[in-house]
Amino acid sequence: MPVARRTLLGAGLAAATGALTGCGDGGGTGPGGADLGDAATATDAAGNRVGFGAAGTTPASGTPSASPSPGGGATAANQARYAPQLTALLRRHLPASPQTVQHHGFPGAVAVVRVDGKTTVHTAVGEALRYAAGPKLLAASQRVVMRPDSVFDLASVTKVYTAILLLQQVEKGRVELGAPVRDYLPGFTGAGKDGVTVEMLLTHTSGLPVGAKVTGLPDNTARWNAVLTTPLVSGAVPGKTFRYSSVGLMVAGKIVEKATGRRLDQALKANLTGPLGLRDTGFTPSTWLSGNARATRMVATDARSSRGLLRGTVHDDVANHLGGVAGHAGVFASATDLAAIGQMLLDGGTYQGRRVLAAGTVRRMLTNHNAGKPAVDPERPHRTAAHGLGVVLNQPWFMGRLASARTFGHTGFAGPSFLVDPDRRLVLALLTNRAHPNWSWANPDPVRAAVGDLLAAAVS
Repeated sequence: MPVARRTLLGAGLAAATGALTGCGDGGGTGPGGADLGDAATATDAAGNRVGFGAAGTTPASGTPSASPSPGGGATAANQARYAPQLTALLRRHLPASPQTVQHHGFPGAVAVVRVDGKTTVHTAVGEALRYAAGPKLLAASQRVVMRPDSVFDLASVTKVYTAILLLQQVEKGRVELGAPVRDYLPGFTGAGKDGVTVEMLLTHTSGLPVGAKVTGLPDNTARWNAVLTTPLVSGAVPGKTFRYSSVGLMVAGKIVEKATGRRLDQALKANLTGPLGLRDTGFTPSTWLSGNARATRMVATDARSSRGLLRGTVHDDVANHLGGVAGHAGVFASATDLAAIGQMLLDGGTYQGRRVLAAGTVRRMLTNHNAGKPAVDPERPHRTAAHGLGVVLNQPWFMGRLASARTFGHTGFAGPSFLVDPDRRLVLALLTNRAHPNWSWANPDPVRAAVGDLLAAAVS
């Protein structure tokens, strides 16, 4: 598995903690998919409920429920004909048996598909918690079943939220995309960085590296200063080349804070999740999920890092050192809430009658700003530079046959992804916990592409 920009997140995190970070098919043959009529109550070989939509599970009392979708949820009675196929595909990537220690895909997953604004698939498979720190396989009685409303660490999908918040400030006239970053953040210093514009942060053409070193510093002020003073990649010329950079989105998040006068988590709630009614989305989920919800709905990630089992704590190490709130990683959400973001962008900035971006801003966001530019990505050598403002465009390596010049989305290192195919009016939120307990066990891209292939064949 190529791990060029992830290596310091993996084995030996105790030694590498806080170093460079960024936002890996196979697998044992699991039990087959449930028949459509049994979808609401089906169980797999481990005794895990495999639910579809509202029929699959009931949110725990006192916890926020998944936001409703137009036309209602996808119950067993109104699942699309391809729902059992998608569920069976996901289940093939689960551990082969309840006693299997090492998976080759993920312990669990949730997928939401929407077509023409209607939820056609909402399926949950496997387990949200399967391993204890070590990692150690938990007894069946100690595991937590994956639910349709489980809450995942979105990892680098956070970048999409940051881009939306920043573009809102562009609309208000508080930020100009073509302006130098230094106009808003005087601490953004270093050789060549005076040529870095706000737009370059969102298109990954700034020349900034993947990650920043923030360890060994006395406080968060010093850590953020280290982010802002991170030097450009040697030889990089701003605006010329696509290089995936988490630092760029960290900086973008700080511009949001400067323009709004709010911390990024507060800006997210005030300007996006609150207006859209997304109650299962936010940074630092321990502050907005009840104890019961954290026990039953929170999805685990790493179980062998220096921090022990990670469940409800951001997986990205730099984001963790920054307090769990950063522009590149740290948002947690349910699949339903993530699909709502995709639906909002598909519908030109509105969701359920609420507008959060102008239609013209969305068109600008979803336009390829990197046409003709080279891409440097040692981890994915076949990746192209196609990128909008905060969203990835036309990348078959995770979109499969849904990829097109108009298809957009994003992936996250811990296992989440989403994509939107405007031609099919299709939104896919596919959330897996492939980093639980060890991200190096599995490459998430083949299953992402396989789901895209399935939907490309099924949805015309």
